[in-house]
Amino acid sequence: MKFTFVTLFQNIVEGYFQDSILKRAIKKDILQIEYLNPRDFSDSKHNKVDDTAVGGGAGMVMNPQPLCAALNALKSIDEDVHIIFLTPVAKPFKQRDAKRLAKKSHVAFVSGRYEGIDERVIEKYADEVFSIGDYILTGGELASLVICDSVSRNVNGVLGNSDSLSVESFETSLLEAPSFSKPKDYEGNCVPSEYLKGNHSRIRSLKLVLSEYKTKFFRPEQFIKYNCTSAMGFLPKETKR
Repeated sequence: MKFTFVTLFQNIVEGYFQDSILKRAIKKDILQIEYLNPRDFSDSKHNKVDDTAVGGGAGMVMNPQPLCAALNALKSIDEDVHIIFLTPVAKPFKQRDAKRLAKKSHVAFVSGRYEGIDERVIEKYADEVFSIGDYILTGGELASLVICDSVSRNVNGVLGNSDSLSVESFETSLLEAPSFSKPKDYEGNCVPSEYLKGNHSRIRSLKLVLSEYKTKFFRPEQFIKYNCTSAMGFLPKETKR
């Protein structure tokens, strides 16, 4: 799978792929990472990519010409590329989006800067527009990396054990149960005894209860959703009470 980052600041992005799981996936040619800088497509004398906002307002806006030229070049190479813009003014990115996008062959992330991107560019080129949360970042690169990471781990072969995907938070309405490692007793704080007895049925039951507690405390809206789907019989058999 190929990811293209359309960004003015390649250095912010590329360091993330120098270690760990994604580095190994790139080395195995499961993932490919490319970069496209709109500044290289600017037709202004000094490669300018921003201008003042029409109608007034603080800050500068990324203007259409460099971005449109960059995206035209991208689509001329691969007309099927799936283009995503990152902005707080969009639908929230969810786990189901990560799983769906992992089936694409080529995804491009357009990272905004300054006060944002000229809306005409978004309207013309966006296949989807995502937000990663109700807060403002300095630029879209971090949001692009968040989505790229989330999508990548759902690509076949990226994770060492793909079975781990099935028990993660947001695969159902519940948050994932707590995890523990050795030693069994660390500074007087012990792993739950049920985890140590080898009865996998009882361990699954305990994990379900702990997942419910976590969800109810941290994400009460998710817990309400879980209760509704459980009552209507929509949960998989292994997670029904």
